[in-house]
Amino acid sequence: MRAYTLTHLSDTVLLRDLASLVARDRATTAALLAHIAEVDARRLYAPAGYESMHAYCVDALHLSEDSAYKRIQAARAARQYPALFAAVADGRLNLTAVCLLAPHLTPENADGLVAASEHLRNTAIRDLLAARFAGELVSDASPRAANRQLAAQQVGVAISAVAADPQHVGPSQVPALDTRIALHFRVTKSTHDKLLYAQALLSHAVPTGDEEEVLDRALDALIACCEKRKFAATSSPRETQPRPGTTPRHIPAHVKRAVWVRDEGRCTFVGDGGHRCGTRKFLEFDHMDPVARGGVATVERMRLRCRAHNQYEAERAFGAEFMEKRREEARRAAAEARAAAEAHAAAEATAAATAAHVAGQTRAVISGLRRLGCRADEARQAAEHAAMTCKGGTLEQLLHAALKSLRAPRSTMVIKVPGVNAEAIPVGV
Repeated sequence: MRAYTLTHLSDTVLLRDLASLVARDRATTAALLAHIAEVDARRLYAPAGYESMHAYCVDALHLSEDSAYKRIQAARAARQYPALFAAVADGRLNLTAVCLLAPHLTPENADGLVAASEHLRNTAIRDLLAARFAGELVSDASPRAANRQLAAQQVGVAISAVAADPQHVGPSQVPALDTRIALHFRVTKSTHDKLLYAQALLSHAVPTGDEEEVLDRALDALIACCEKRKFAATSSPRETQPRPGTTPRHIPAHVKRAVWVRDEGRCTFVGDGGHRCGTRKFLEFDHMDPVARGGVATVERMRLRCRAHNQYEAERAFGAEFMEKRREEARRAAAEARAAAEAHAAAEATAAATAAHVAGQTRAVISGLRRLGCRADEARQAAEHAAMTCKGGTLEQLLHAALKSLRAPRSTMVIKVPGVNAEAIPVGV
């Protein structure tokens, strides 16, 4: 403890040592970001038994969640734009400033934004970004904060919850207090309407209309639906054998259910140091024996893996280069599918707009013909004939075509239709 007692230092020495420590801290921070970026790029967290770089920083390196988010975001940005490492080491940018700039950096503007942000306070950097990127969301110091800000803007939700973690509290340590979690949040009007409707539907079962009871029942229904879709959960299982004609990658429902229960709905990957991943997010059913090498979907030869460790196992089996090629092909195919879907949607929108325009012109022609005394059926047939023979024509051209199709004595009339210049048009054939 004596090393942290500095009362014996003079004012000059104390200030000098403080400046020296700050400079070393900046250099250490830049080196830390470089190490985080490299570990993240090599995905070394996966063989250690962690599903993400964030989980590794929190559980293995014991950083706080926000500190891990901030450093990972800054490290990824600095790996892409190395000038950020030097800016942090020199003290021209702090960690929060890098996180603020990261979402807006491009190869074209990186040097200019970094130079313009040097030695600015974070509020000034926010103002700079707001002025330069008007209309875009200015990120806060961490992805989590940015997600909260985006959610607050788009949905209007802000949730605050405090609860004890039962995994780290012994039975004798649990206080005899109310263990319920307080949630305070705002919702959109449509969500509030759904809540009111659910309360009305449950008025007989829940006479008090308690929101807590409604939420609990809604989550029960949602969980049951998700479990059925994820691992074919059911109260009356029937399938015990694979269906005939299914592909080798098909996993029977009874296998999914048994594997999910056995693995407790968690990733089963165990790292080199004995750490089990255990995450519940992004879980996938993994064949212990790759399907490409004859693997079959049985309870004994299936396991739960998170997406990161499923990919890691595939890289160990087939090689990282091969799997990266396959992922790139999948990304390209997905991009092509999205482009095709967007083109199809655009074509449908154009066709719908064209049809609406033609229908509007047809109605206008019918209205004009009716004003001239034509019967409804004659006006409709003439308008349809004009639409077919004069595709893409103006309203005036369609009127000409419709009038010429009418078999009536020749005469000259002045036709006045809104939006069309009055003109003497011969009627009949």
